[in-house]
Amino acid sequence: LARRRKDGSAVPPAFQPLKLRDLTLENRMVLAPMCQYSADDGVPGDWHLMHYGSRAIGGPGLIFTEMTCVAADARITPGCAGLYTDAQEAAWARIVAFVHGNSAAKLCLQLGHAGRKGATRLMWEGMDRPLAEGAWPIISASPLPYYPESQVPREMTRADMDRVKAEFVAAAERGARAGFDMLELHCAHGYLLASFLSPLTNRRGDAYGGSVENRLRYPLEVFRALREIWPREKPMSVRISATDWAQGGLSAEDSVAIAEAFAAEGCDLVDVSTGQTVRESRPVYGRMFQTPFSDQIRNEARVATMCVGNITTADQANTIVASGRADLVALGRPHLSDPSFVLRSAAWYGVDLMQPVQYGPGKDQLMRNTPRERQDLEALKLKAKPSRHAISP
Repeated sequence: LARRRKDGSAVPPAFQPLKLRDLTLENRMVLAPMCQYSADDGVPGDWHLMHYGSRAIGGPGLIFTEMTCVAADARITPGCAGLYTDAQEAAWARIVAFVHGNSAAKLCLQLGHAGRKGATRLMWEGMDRPLAEGAWPIISASPLPYYPESQVPREMTRADMDRVKAEFVAAAERGARAGFDMLELHCAHGYLLASFLSPLTNRRGDAYGGSVENRLRYPLEVFRALREIWPREKPMSVRISATDWAQGGLSAEDSVAIAEAFAAEGCDLVDVSTGQTVRESRPVYGRMFQTPFSDQIRNEARVATMCVGNITTADQANTIVASGRADLVALGRPHLSDPSFVLRSAAWYGVDLMQPVQYGPGKDQLMRNTPRERQDLEALKLKAKPSRHAISP
């Protein structure tokens, strides 16, 4: 699978292909899942077509959808996208067809349920704050509100578990019909399935609480049901919070055990995020701050990982992949500010990525000018480098 430039030299690690089951990604750069809060009754519209379509043309090997909710009462906000109606399925199929028809990017459908973090305001109106009106009943592993003023979720019963599992399965079947290349189960950030995994949000006294094996029981049950119906040749991933950044939360040992358990059930990739489990979380924020967790899980659980979190340059992505800390590198904000982030980064390294014929002249100019800009920058660096001081005899 190794790629080389036209002159025979090696392509940098972040622009090497990756194979997951029968799916081959053109490069290791990924559009991270980011909620847009812009759906109408769960239906992704023109904004979503523009958002995913323009980023796909910009060159990432893989695009993750925002958390796509499996039922109306599974939404985080009224603006969240879903996949539980025919209209939503048709809208997603339109986006998938555009991306496949105009780029080399592949699409991963991320499915989730908001749990106790549901029925909240749009991000720009007060993230995670409860709706003032129009709220729907919410459920969680245990009846613990996110904020003191938040709605108290109802503790899930076995009947709730069966219903929600069926909703996940139905949404995944719709995703397969819509043409998605990959499926991710969202088990992070304090949402429903994550609320089972963390001891901070799971206070159950039954078979679904207590030990990490018990806390894993329901999320694994949902994953197993999805893997059974998702096409065998297509990969599946799981997003987890590797730490809660709070005392008494998930340990490093827990996270490795969780990754190993999902891998044993057919998970091809662990999407390693952190936190957002409880409001008391205090992350140690910095450059590439979540990458060490991906590194540990990849090398201890022996499963492919994707890292995410304040990764802002292709140099960082190359270092992460080359050093074996992750197999894929997801970037969020850089893609929001620059839809062609990956294309520009590839040109810097002389890597030629696919572009639609309509944009061919622009790519040709980029491939001509960027190497010159890099040479000029390197020359300036050499010129600015201080000369060695002569030592007097």
